[in-house]
Amino acid sequence: MTTAVLTFVVAATLLIVAPGPDSLLVTRNVFRGGRRAGMGTAAGTLTGLTAWSVAAAFGLSALLAASRAGYDVVHVAGGLYLVWLGVQSVRGHGARPLDSGTVAGRDPGGVALGRAYLTGVVSNLLNPKIGVFFVAFLPGFIPTGAPVAPTAGLLGALFVAETGLWLAVLVWLVGRGAGWLRRRGVQRWLERITGAVLIGFGVRLAAEAR
Repeated sequence: MTTAVLTFVVAATLLIVAPGPDSLLVTRNVFRGGRRAGMGTAAGTLTGLTAWSVAAAFGLSALLAASRAGYDVVHVAGGLYLVWLGVQSVRGHGARPLDSGTVAGRDPGGVALGRAYLTGVVSNLLNPKIGVFFVAFLPGFIPTGAPVAPTAGLLGALFVAETGLWLAVLVWLVGRGAGWLRRRGVQRWLERITGAVLIGFGVRLAAEAR
């Protein structure tokens, strides 16, 4: 069991740090509203991952993987959502400097923290690949003879914890940044690049439905 867990942790780490929609959304919201907005998005992402993990434990993710129609619907919906977020970034809607003053109940950029949180939740839940991950990837690390549900729950919890740690580090790195990163012009170009990549992820995700 110890060997299986350690192997899973290493494999999961490689998957988590690879660039993807979740990391890009967190980065985008740090650009828009500072670290609090980024942490709010990260919290939403972790909520989505936890929901997928629980669903996998009850077999719902397996059902999604087996249903071609359901899988395609989530693919298209998730792709369109990422494209919409990307367009918003490219057009600069809601962008603010990273060092803006704090507004009560909101992040430093004036973007509602609840909205940042929901962005993370919705984006993660509309990515069917997360569900397939818990069905196709995670079970491969469950040792023969080990209780499936408890072990899957343990590995799922480790994956969520690793993701949370990585996103917290990402928020700190992006939020800290160099002096040039805090310049309004540089932020706008970075946000446009992030938006373009999000659009690319969204188009690819939607195109995989068939």
